[in-house]
Amino acid sequence: MFPRPLLDTRFAATRALIVDLDGTLVDTLGDFVVALNGMLDDLGLAHIDRAFVERTVGKGSEHLIHQTLLQAASKQAPAAELFDTALARYQHHYQTVNGEHSAVFPGVVEGLQALQARGLPMACLTNKPTAFAAQLLQRKRLSGYFRHTFGGDAFARKKPDPLPLLKTCEALGTEPGATLMIGDSSNDAEAARRAGCPVVLVSYGYNHGEPVRSAPADAFVDRLDELLRA
Repeated sequence: MFPRPLLDTRFAATRALIVDLDGTLVDTLGDFVVALNGMLDDLGLAHIDRAFVERTVGKGSEHLIHQTLLQAASKQAPAAELFDTALARYQHHYQTVNGEHSAVFPGVVEGLQALQARGLPMACLTNKPTAFAAQLLQRKRLSGYFRHTFGGDAFARKKPDPLPLLKTCEALGTEPGATLMIGDSSNDAEAARRAGCPVVLVSYGYNHGEPVRSAPADAFVDRLDELLRA
């Protein structure tokens, strides 16, 4: 027996969902700012601000750290030479603060509860490392909604490559066309398009400093619980 579909008839064929984490479920910019600035303190470099992180986050820890070093490094300490040390210090600080400076977005818990009540299996798929993602979901009391949690280190490639979505569909036991991707950025939309998944984007996330409605999504919502309105 198939689970009941979403109330929105555009997604009536949905049998499972893949949900992004940062910018979609949880506002994590505060955690990133604290962890990155702790890393920069360890390296003797100038701090970055929240606006920089909002433009940069979403493509995995390596990309975030590389861009941060390019922003903060000097000629005396080039970014490439600092990367390995910076990654280790960032991981140390992020594990310490993970979830302390973040908050679940309005409508997320209500939306996840309603989706779960309709029997729709869900997986959380993020470019954040899997261990950090699982830790954050547990600390924010969201882990129980997800059958699987996959991070950027779970597969050979990260979003916007379609591979993570295709592998997550396999884990959920659903075809891409029946698996709805919910995210907050063009990164999620591109991955979904290439994988053959329908995609809905939330309007409040971190779309690399660009208007989210310019991304190639099937629909946009201002709150996650709006997915279940007629």
